[in-house]
Amino acid sequence: MIDFFFRLAYRNAYRLMRMYWGVRHPHVHGALVAIWHDGKILLVQNSYVPYRSLPGGYVHKHETGRDAALRELREETGIRAAAADLKPVIDEHHDWEGKHEHVEIFDLDVSERPHVAIDNREVVDARFFSPQEALGLKLFPPIRRLIERRLGTSTRSAHLTN
Repeated sequence: MIDFFFRLAYRNAYRLMRMYWGVRHPHVHGALVAIWHDGKILLVQNSYVPYRSLPGGYVHKHETGRDAALRELREETGIRAAAADLKPVIDEHHDWEGKHEHVEIFDLDVSERPHVAIDNREVVDARFFSPQEALGLKLFPPIRRLIERRLGTSTRSAHLTN
């Protein structure tokens, strides 16, 4: 029951933040980790958005994108990784949901399937998908570009718009 109230709080906070972003248009910096195992990518479903994403979040003051990616990976999935194992694959700026975003995505290729532990509050699902399966889902647009790049394709079709 308490998880339900946490999910409700996340959804309402997200709605309020979207209103704020629409008025203030802040500059934000986020970092995400694409975990690849046997050709499949780990995607998470956050409780407050209708699309799949990667483990990740905002970069704090005095923190690098790599540091934030490692912290968020641990917080959202329980997975620990070494900084040297993260390979930067996307570093872009775009507008999304009223924000001016700087997004960094790091690849992490693992030989053993990691144990994923979600909180069922912020993150309600985490599963590995083949690239083809993932491209059939609603995705945060930079993730779609990451997967297409990994496959060597670039359809540039956005199944999710802002």
